[in-house]
Amino acid sequence: MNRDRMLIGLGVALLVAFLLSNFVYHKFQEASVVKPVPMDKIVVAARPIPLGTRLDSSMLRTISWPIGQPVAGMCRRTQDCTNRALITPVAENEPILESKLAPTAAGAGLAAVIPEGMRAMSVAVNDVVGVAGFVTPGTMVDVMVTGAMTGGSQGGQITRTILEDVRVLAAGQKVQQDQEGKPQTVPVITLLVAPEDAAKLAMASTQGKIQLALRNTVDTSTAAPAPVLQSVLFASDAPVAAPVRHVAVAKAPAAPAPYQVEIITGSKRETKSFTEQ
Repeated sequence: MNRDRMLIGLGVALLVAFLLSNFVYHKFQEASVVKPVPMDKIVVAARPIPLGTRLDSSMLRTISWPIGQPVAGMCRRTQDCTNRALITPVAENEPILESKLAPTAAGAGLAAVIPEGMRAMSVAVNDVVGVAGFVTPGTMVDVMVTGAMTGGSQGGQITRTILEDVRVLAAGQKVQQDQEGKPQTVPVITLLVAPEDAAKLAMASTQGKIQLALRNTVDTSTAAPAPVLQSVLFASDAPVAAPVRHVAVAKAPAAPAPYQVEIITGSKRETKSFTEQ
């Protein structure tokens, strides 16, 4: 009897072990199977494309993209991007997003990259004004002007900063920065300014002498430096001695000579002196 019970218990244990192993095996099989991810299409650049370029189908291609991970503004068809200009350069295989495209009616070239409400203003430069050629597209500058003061009693020259943190759109006819950061010697640069700043820049470039100050592109702070006056900049720091004035001192008039009186008393004679009171 005991032997039969042992055999029955062993059989039950084997059955339970078989069922458990079969359950675990199926679970591992389910875990190892990769479920297919639903995919969509997204438009990317087929090669590096500079800003201002009007796109055509040869510059674009589509790649697979997970439906569950959409990118804001992504384009799914190449025809949605063609005949539109880029307002920022893109690298190869970089997604073409709506935020990187100018409106269809904006055309191509520099005009397409000017944001709505802004203006592109060109000014003449040389090696000094252009910071030895390091003022290139994409850099940020401050604009200073030096001119003659009008009105007041001081006169002379004054230098003031009229614009701060201004983006350079183009150097000469180049709108793309050199990848190696090499300087570019050009006669003209184009700045991106607000309409009211465009008027300031026009006045400064025609009535005074402008100078650009290159700044770090991540430095967006406003310094608002005080104007510099020529009379103050070149004033002598040493105190000026007051002129010595020679005052003539009038001499006192000489005292009158005393007068003498001879007095005779009998046989006695004496002389006395008297001064005028």
